[in-house]
Amino acid sequence: MLILFLLFIIQFSIACACLAVTTEQQHQLAMEGWKRAKLNIKIKTQTIFHCYGFENQTYPPDNVLGGGVPYQNITSCVAPDGRNQCPPCWNILRNAINSSLKICGGIGLFFSFTELLAVFLTHHYRQLWLPFKERLSNPLL
Repeated sequence: MLILFLLFIIQFSIACACLAVTTEQQHQLAMEGWKRAKLNIKIKTQTIFHCYGFENQTYPPDNVLGGGVPYQNITSCVAPDGRNQCPPCWNILRNAINSSLKICGGIGLFFSFTELLAVFLTHHYRQLWLPFKERLSNPLL
């Protein structure tokens, strides 16, 4: 029962932290992640989300906030006239990050309160199975 209660505390704290992350904090974390990401991760992200660069498409490819490669290498970004038609990745990633945090926080809260209910029911029904004399002799049960 003690382990379930400790698990509740940890899971509840993480769920609340997921729900409490502000847009500015999400932006800061995403920017640091983009700066530290390897080239192949940046290319995969830009290909999957059809975006280029982090916040600004005009950064050169070798800039840490740039796309890592020229936009011509991302096939969905090249317009018929040769210009870059992809939006910056932060505009698209913001919604994905925000919805992921909300979903994880909601699921975490649901299961943490389910664990709290399990602790209560375990304590309650354990009392019913003990003989009456044992319950009187041990007040901790």
